[in-house]
Amino acid sequence: MIKKTISVALLFLITACGVVKKKTTYRTTPSVTVAAKLDSLKTTETDSLATGEPALAEKPDVLEKAEEVVSTALAFAGVRYKYGGTTRKGMDCSGLLYVSFLEHDISLPRVSYHMANEGEAIPLAEVNKGDLLFFTTSKRGKKINHVGLVVAVEGEEIKFIHATTSRGVIVSSLREGFWNYAFVKATRIL
Repeated sequence: MIKKTISVALLFLITACGVVKKKTTYRTTPSVTVAAKLDSLKTTETDSLATGEPALAEKPDVLEKAEEVVSTALAFAGVRYKYGGTTRKGMDCSGLLYVSFLEHDISLPRVSYHMANEGEAIPLAEVNKGDLLFFTTSKRGKKINHVGLVVAVEGEEIKFIHATTSRGVIVSSLREGFWNYAFVKATRIL
C-alpha cells in the first residue's frame, strides 16, 4: 500500500513538472536592433502618377514627421507593459502610439479599435515607416485589440514597435507567425 501511494505521488510529481511554465527574465534591459531606414519611406514616381498624389519622397514634411514619431516610439523600447499606461513606468500598445504621436502634435484616439478608424486604409504592400498595423489577438473576438507602429520596411519584411503583455515595448516582425495570423489591416495617419 505504501509503495503504491509513493508510486502515485512520484507519477503525479513527474507529470506536474511538465505543466509548469518557466517565466522569462532579463538580466539586462532589452535593446532595439532595428535601424529604421529613410529609404523605406520613398516611393517611385510611377506610384505618384498612378494615384495623382506626390510620392512620399516629394513630401519631406511627411518623411520628417514619420522619422520623429518612430524615434519617439523607439525611445520607449524595454518599458514594461501596463494596461492603460502611458508613461515610462508602464505602457500598453495604444498608449505607446498615443504618446508617440501626441509628442509631435498629432492627436489619436486612446484605444486601438478607435485608432483603427482614423487615417486611410492602405494595402500591406504599400506600408511605410510611420504607418499603423492593427491586430485581433483574442481567440474569441473579432474586434481589433492591438496596434503597432511600422519602424522599418526591409524588402518584404515589416518591423513594428508595440507593447506586449509578456515582454513590454518591443520591435517585432510581421513575418512572425502569431502577428502575421492576427494582422487585420494597415492605416496611414501621416
